[in-house]
Amino acid sequence: MVTRIELDNGVRILAENISTVRSVSIGVWVGTGSRFEKKEENGISHFLEHMFFKGTKTRTAAEIAESFDRIGGQVNAFTSKEYTCYYAKVLDDHAEYAVDVLADMFFDSVFDETELQKEKNVVFEEIKMVDDTPDDIVHDLLSEATYGSHALGYPILGTVDTLETFNGDSLREYMSRFYTGDHVVISIAGNITDEVIEQLKETFSKVEPTSYQHQNEVPAFLANTIVRKKETEQAHLCLGYPGLAIGEKNVYALVLLNNLLGGSMSSRLFQEIREKRGLCYSVFSYHSSYQDSGMLTIYAATAHNQLEDLTKALQETAYTLASTGMTEKELKNGKEQLKGSLMLSLESTNSRMSRNGKNELLLKKHRSLDDIVEEIDEVTISQVNQLAASLLQGTPSVSLINASGELPTVLE
Repeated sequence: MVTRIELDNGVRILAENISTVRSVSIGVWVGTGSRFEKKEENGISHFLEHMFFKGTKTRTAAEIAESFDRIGGQVNAFTSKEYTCYYAKVLDDHAEYAVDVLADMFFDSVFDETELQKEKNVVFEEIKMVDDTPDDIVHDLLSEATYGSHALGYPILGTVDTLETFNGDSLREYMSRFYTGDHVVISIAGNITDEVIEQLKETFSKVEPTSYQHQNEVPAFLANTIVRKKETEQAHLCLGYPGLAIGEKNVYALVLLNNLLGGSMSSRLFQEIREKRGLCYSVFSYHSSYQDSGMLTIYAATAHNQLEDLTKALQETAYTLASTGMTEKELKNGKEQLKGSLMLSLESTNSRMSRNGKNELLLKKHRSLDDIVEEIDEVTISQVNQLAASLLQGTPSVSLINASGELPTVLE
């Protein structure tokens, strides 16, 4: 059972007590990411995440790292397009200590100029690493092709040019806009004591209430194409189709559709493209949901001389699913796969902490596993097939990285 506590400043605390384990996972979730950045500050959410680990008024960067290593705990963070999370997993005996360190990072990071310059170089190298990894960067290019100048098309890491401009003042100004009451959720799961809950309430009551209101612009889905010429051993291709926003009623029908399309080893794409035709090693699909939009992505990589055949096969597989739909057997198998993966994914305190944090931040509601299973079971074959027909028959957005910099003729 998830307990929800809302503080006077708008901060929400989500607690799920699991008395049968000896670990506690704590996440500080902030409702901002690259989607909410101005063009000239693209990458600041991610850079701020890095700087939280680079020293506070009472701890150096090395001491922050040692704080968790010496108790056998784990600490990390990540930034997405719509949220940022700082999290730790420790033994239950160390939960209050972990809260203390995370709060120190959240409230008292100093953004020392020397550390800022060093960390800029670290992120420069991270950007270069992604640029050197075509199976990563091709997905960023697809977002750019699909959303154009809208902030959902921005790379989470930012650019070398924007990163150069960041300093302590710009980080603090950004925090004043988004690291505020109704943007902050604290999620904790595991063997929790009353003392740690009281500590969280007292500590995070210091978060400033919200004063800045960000206006979201709903993005248009653009069927654009971006091709990057790069000397690679393989051609890397993404096709993007419209998806659904977070919380839409057909979301489980879409999850089942994606699973059948390319979400598992028994999927149409895997069986047709890899197993039957042997055109590639890696082929899959996934769905990205945002507050007001979504995208269903197909990715595959193959030898340059097979790109034409691969592209035709991908489009044929998607079109066949859109025009003829799934079978009753595929629907039944998909539901069991989905329920099984859902149950298995929640066997750790970290996964439960993540689920509760995201649900509160993005949906502001929490459903039991029984409720979710019931919703999955209620999905009909008609719902999935109607969704497939509406999403997969249009012209997709395209991103491609290959040695020639040219599109296969089927996409021209």
